[in-house]
Amino acid sequence: MKKQFNRMKQLANQTVGRAEKTEVLSDDLLQIERRMELVRVVSHNTHKKMVSCLQGHIGAEAEKRHSVPRLYTGNGQKKLPLTALSQAMVEGGTQLGEDSSIGKMMEVCGEVENRLATELMQHELQMEKEVLDPLSQLAEVEIPNILKQRKQLAKLVLDYDSARARWLQATKSIISGTNTQALTAKADLLKEEVDEAMNKVELCKDQLAADMYSFFSKEGDYAHYFITLLEAQADYHRKSLSVLESVLPAIRAQQDSWMEKPAFGTALDDHLKRSGREIAVPMEACVMMLLETGMKEEGLFRIAAGASKLKKLKAALDCSTSQLEEFYSDPHAVAGALKSYLRELPDPLMTSQLYDEWIQASSVSDPDKRLQALWLVCDKLPKNNRNNLRYLVKFLARLAQDSETNKMTPSNMAIVLGPNLLWAKTEGSLAEMAAATSVHVVAIIEPIIQHADWFFPEDVEFNVSGMFVMPPPAASNHSSPPDADCSVERKRSSMLGADADTARKDNSLKLRDCAAAAPTPVPQRNGSGGGGPSGTGSMGPSPHMMRRGESDFRQHNARRFTAG
Repeated sequence: MKKQFNRMKQLANQTVGRAEKTEVLSDDLLQIERRMELVRVVSHNTHKKMVSCLQGHIGAEAEKRHSVPRLYTGNGQKKLPLTALSQAMVEGGTQLGEDSSIGKMMEVCGEVENRLATELMQHELQMEKEVLDPLSQLAEVEIPNILKQRKQLAKLVLDYDSARARWLQATKSIISGTNTQALTAKADLLKEEVDEAMNKVELCKDQLAADMYSFFSKEGDYAHYFITLLEAQADYHRKSLSVLESVLPAIRAQQDSWMEKPAFGTALDDHLKRSGREIAVPMEACVMMLLETGMKEEGLFRIAAGASKLKKLKAALDCSTSQLEEFYSDPHAVAGALKSYLRELPDPLMTSQLYDEWIQASSVSDPDKRLQALWLVCDKLPKNNRNNLRYLVKFLARLAQDSETNKMTPSNMAIVLGPNLLWAKTEGSLAEMAAATSVHVVAIIEPIIQHADWFFPEDVEFNVSGMFVMPPPAASNHSSPPDADCSVERKRSSMLGADADTARKDNSLKLRDCAAAAPTPVPQRNGSGGGGPSGTGSMGPSPHMMRRGESDFRQHNARRFTAG
């Protein structure tokens, strides 16, 4: 108690300037002391922010971080959000089932998120061990211990200053006092106390200086904690990226192989490859519905359909539903859907790559040479494009046979459908591109429809997929073709069983019989029979050449008859 009183008294005297204060630390040690305090504050704040970045509870065991069934355990330890996400995705995928593309993707992604959660857990454990714990040790233990020694030294210095002040006071009393012997004995005792206090100060100062210099020499090691932080983060991100890259190709391949994808707005080759078809679903579906109820509908492809009905039909075709019966009664909606499909193709059916060649061929002045130039460009079309163009043109030619009723001549069809079949690959809206190329496109499409059998001599089976069969006789609000056997109804091939192939063949024969009964004769080509696929056989004379040859033959016979 007396020592504490002497310290307080000495401190008060030093504060008001009535006593001398002893400074035992050098300038270097004082600078190191200030640096230590700053390092302690900065390390404490950094440690606090790092802990807030952790998704798991600091100090929690790996099992409690990663695999607890609830978001929080009973003692408040937090579960990794990625683990919760993984469990939710796996459970959602299981509920949706493997028949759902979303369900399959959720299951796969849930497993990936679980692997990422494992990597994150390992990363946070490494962070705690190699960065957070050493940083906490520095800010909360090592530097505070050194600063505690500094406070102890300050107390010892106060003890020394207090003892020295009392010793000096006793020495002065000897000179002015009367009891010299007693005063001298007291001064000697105080001198021993001063010497003892000085020894304690020196011992504490030496220990403090050693610790301070040790801290200063280890500052590079402390700085390495932050390098370790970046290295751990880099390693974590590399491992996470490796997890993602190992599964992304398989996920993309699985997604690309998924059959049920929208057909509208999808590249023709992608749609045909994914569906394993030769003719695009919207094209075949619309053609087959129009063959049943739309062939005599006036203004087909010209009169706009109701927006809501058209949107519904496009959505139904996109998801490959078989419930299309309600649309048979609205041929204009069906025709609008077909136009929309052609218009929404990323690349036109007649390909923008051949656009310049199409335009150049249509500019040939001689009709016969123009047809042959168009045939040459048509023969350059990719296989899928040519097959679908042939399918469409054959249908349009069949539609033109009823032009007296439906008012859709080859010229009219070329005007309304041409801009949806060919356009330039330039910037601008579809309306601007259509306006810029409409005149040229009409000159291209019209002769192709007029001479469909010369451009495409191969027989076309409209029910190419076998998904359509002959319907039972039924009343209809719209006109139908004269031959009732030519009308068809869309049904799933799976509904037909073993009779599917037979029905398909019978339907093909009847459709060809209907086409054969049409009033427009089919132009003949040189070479064998009715021709073959693209790139086989000779091109043969154009219809114009054939007509000129017939005219010359009739004039020759007339001259012979006159001479006779």
